[in-house]
Amino acid sequence: MIKPASRLIAFALLLLSFTAVAQVQQEIAPPYNIKTASFMKEGANVYPYFRLGDSFTLEFDDLFGNEANYYYTITHCNYDWTPSTQLTVNDYIEGFDNQRIQNYNNSFNTLQIYSRYTLSFPNKFTRILLKGNYILKILNDDREVVFTRRLIIYQEEVSVPLQVKRARDMDVIQEKHNLDFSVKTTAFNFQSPLQNVKVALFQNGRFDNAIYNVKPQYTIGNDLIYKYDKETQFWAGNEYLYFDNKDIRNAVNNIARITAGDIYNTILYTNDARSSKGYTFFPDVNGNFQTKNINLSVTDQALESDYSWVFFKLSAPAFFEKKDIYIGGMFNNYTKTDEYKLEYDEKTATYAKAIMVKQGFNNFMYITTNKNGTVDGKNAVDGNYYQTENDYNIFVYYRQNNERYDRVIGRGNANSENIIN
Repeated sequence: MIKPASRLIAFALLLLSFTAVAQVQQEIAPPYNIKTASFMKEGANVYPYFRLGDSFTLEFDDLFGNEANYYYTITHCNYDWTPSTQLTVNDYIEGFDNQRIQNYNNSFNTLQIYSRYTLSFPNKFTRILLKGNYILKILNDDREVVFTRRLIIYQEEVSVPLQVKRARDMDVIQEKHNLDFSVKTTAFNFQSPLQNVKVALFQNGRFDNAIYNVKPQYTIGNDLIYKYDKETQFWAGNEYLYFDNKDIRNAVNNIARITAGDIYNTILYTNDARSSKGYTFFPDVNGNFQTKNINLSVTDQALESDYSWVFFKLSAPAFFEKKDIYIGGMFNNYTKTDEYKLEYDEKTATYAKAIMVKQGFNNFMYITTNKNGTVDGKNAVDGNYYQTENDYNIFVYYRQNNERYDRVIGRGNANSENIIN
């Protein structure tokens, strides 16, 4: 007979096990030595969205340059980024994961040594079989997690017409973008769409300010209509800042000066907070970057592009002690760790940070967060202007009655350059 105390212990262990399984799979930032981690397709950095069957890669540099062994695992997740516990690995992968990344090369003709790793999908070990959210984990020799990245695998089984509109609330009409969209299909009838259909809204490929859990406002036959005034709005932000050090020895394109050391130091001009300066147009690539070395002798951009210390400085005294400010872009996956957190200098009344970044063209932004780490778009250092050009993507998730996982069955995308009232 099981004693009451034993029952309590068993129940506690079961509860802990369930909690571990159901835990939301957050993106884990890489350590200092891992840089320039990016999903790529056809040689270009891309948002982590791929059609089922697409070929793509995850690439990253290890500044230790010692050809360390790295492994990967991939886990299917529900809409809310908890693991899909009703699936086994064999359900969503053909082959195996937990394999060593075999494709890597060492840098050459660079002051900063590094090893560059390329993980391709599909590969001879692993082919993704199902649509849905995935968490990709990179592990070391001890099978400890080094860093993780989220990605979305989808098929376009439904259409998602999307229009970016100005906000309907007069208080934020100058500062927000509203996504007006619907979900349409004639291929099948949705079962219980208010419960079984879910959507996720993204701005410029970011996960840190994504919008979830918005139900259809109403339905017309099999069409799901989303015409909300507030629930589908993003703070518009401002155009990204940039620097360009493709020629790492010369100060051009927002670079004040270059100094030499063990590696080059790239000192940028001081950025003034733009929140009260009004919108000023200049083209950007919505947070993206391009690794580039224009030296004529370069034959391999990925391995011959060097790293430099990039010195950022921001004049924004009004934010002192009120908010945390980070430097973010696709080059660091908008990571909010101490490595990218600006430090306030009372003597100069400016924020500053030095970050090691691979040379090339880089978009970046200053991200304001609350003390708990959540993005505070309302109090953006560079303000919010409806004229700002942003990419928007919407993904549609569907789980039929008695189905075991959330499928991603549609994608809608639009750019705010075509914004309407």
